[in-house]
Amino acid sequence: MIGAGSMGGMMSLLFAELGLNVSAYDPSDENAQALLNVVGDKTVENVRPYLEAGDIFLDASNENWLNTERRQAICNPLKVHYIGAGVSGGYQSARHGPSISPGGDNEGLDKIMPLLKRAAAKDSEGRACVAKVGPGGSGHYTKCVHNFIEQGLMSTLCEVWGIMTKCLELSYEEVGSIFEQWNSDGPLLTFAENKIQQTITPMSLRKSRIKLSKTLTKQGTGIWGTQEATRLHVPAPTIMSAHIFRIASADAAQRLNIQESLTKEFPVETIPFTSKKDKKTFIDDLQTATFAAFLMSFVQGLDLLSHASAENKWSIDFASIIQIWRAGCIIQSDHISDLLEQVYKNSPSETNLLINRSIAQTLSESFPALKRVVLKSIGANAHIPSLSASLEYIKYMGSTDLPTQFMEAELDYFGRHMFDFKSARPGKPVT
Repeated sequence: MIGAGSMGGMMSLLFAELGLNVSAYDPSDENAQALLNVVGDKTVENVRPYLEAGDIFLDASNENWLNTERRQAICNPLKVHYIGAGVSGGYQSARHGPSISPGGDNEGLDKIMPLLKRAAAKDSEGRACVAKVGPGGSGHYTKCVHNFIEQGLMSTLCEVWGIMTKCLELSYEEVGSIFEQWNSDGPLLTFAENKIQQTITPMSLRKSRIKLSKTLTKQGTGIWGTQEATRLHVPAPTIMSAHIFRIASADAAQRLNIQESLTKEFPVETIPFTSKKDKKTFIDDLQTATFAAFLMSFVQGLDLLSHASAENKWSIDFASIIQIWRAGCIIQSDHISDLLEQVYKNSPSETNLLINRSIAQTLSESFPALKRVVLKSIGANAHIPSLSASLEYIKYMGSTDLPTQFMEAELDYFGRHMFDFKSARPGKPVT
């Protein structure tokens, strides 16, 4: 194992427990993420003189898929297999059984799959959460999409947590109890919520002393996913709003300066309720709104992966991707996985899942609750970028009459950018 950081170190222990002889080497004492690209290139370069045909590199880092394909191009003439394997679930799952998305040449994948099936997490039916994703950098791209979806889920959860603690004035213990109930009953059977529920009560003991902050690095799956969604023209507002939210959150000094310059503050307010029943109804709406934003995060992330698969001719089997994400990873969700797996089994070539009637019906049924949550939360100055973006997403994706028609007229007037007539088929621009 070359690279014995939080993930590599835990996977070394996991492989050793599975009966393998493991040697671990970390080429640098510096932060593994900062050295990720350098370490990967230096590893291939330094080991190259000792490689033999049939050898396998298993790159289980959070790597940019283009770097993976560049190294595969170096290894292919040597008949050496370079497998880019996304490993999901954090260092805990890396230690006890992660979700794994390997990509590379088929011969190399066939050789490595028996090992990965032993090491991977197992779902409730004992099935391994690993599958051959496809050629090239498809495995690391899938991991990037996993983390992209994860941002949408986590932002939604933190927004809901903020509503509960500030707008509803619930204690951390009460919020933890609600998350626990959501996790065991209803559509939000989710790994992330279960872990968060376990940490909320201990956090309450340090409520007056603890402040959590995070400084974002300038590379990583969140940035790559946002860049790819923009490049491939895939609307992903639930997730991209989450990323922008984190960027703003990371620069605390700038937010402090802006707060001091504003002539008016916008404090989060409590939401008034006429009765305990009304408050309980709103909490039920919060559960439905959370599920809707979760599902839209999956829809948007899988739409991105579908575009990438088509562009690169990866021919990804999306039902197998859902199986990979059933256990051992942060975005696992039994109800959503069941829903999506059935969709892909019936329509393997489905692109944007909003076109599927079962997905569309599910989101249509969730729309009223999501709208009520957004309206009440905006009225209380709550911070809800992903929840509000989810509401807008379903509105404009399902509309054939958008105000952007005025923007297109402006663009054509100033720069002859052309436009479509509504009376004509889409994609037949005139000026």
